[in-house]
Amino acid sequence: MVIVLVLLVVVVLFVLWLFIGGRNTLVRLSNGVDNAFAQISTQLQRRYDLIPNLVETVKGYAKHEDSVFTKVTEARAAAGKAIQSGSAEDVAKAQEAMGQARLAINATAEAYPDLKANQNFLSLQEELTSTENKVSFARQAFNDAVMSYNNGIQVFPTVLIAGLFGYTKKNMFELENEAAKEAPKVSF
Repeated sequence: MVIVLVLLVVVVLFVLWLFIGGRNTLVRLSNGVDNAFAQISTQLQRRYDLIPNLVETVKGYAKHEDSVFTKVTEARAAAGKAIQSGSAEDVAKAQEAMGQARLAINATAEAYPDLKANQNFLSLQEELTSTENKVSFARQAFNDAVMSYNNGIQVFPTVLIAGLFGYTKKNMFELENEAAKEAPKVSF
């Protein structure tokens, strides 16, 4: 009888250990996804803040290219709303629009050789390139966090705990526009 009671206590303690450990793991993974998404938002906000400086520099050289600047302004406004929404899908769409706006600025710059030699433009362009790299890294980190989280809710024994507490699969950060996935072509 004592052996059965000890075995029962050991089994109960083991189940509790699995339950508590599994729940803590899922909380950490979920928080990791939230943090990774916040990092994307931080980098997109950085880009959102840089674009007006780049636009003003280009505007000084290319005053008649109003359509480019209108598109950039509209993309920037949409990006601001998307960042505030907290939706990965909205942010992905806004990021595509901002990328297209950045390409339009670069095309305008190519049309004005003096602009390409302007130190302010070069500094802003370098900063924007750095920001784009950081956005790309943040997206990759987010997708890695989502993959870890999704694995965490699908493997045994945490799959039991995930179902109990309502943890569901999260979506990766993906661009919907197929053209945005291709490298831009630059010709001189």
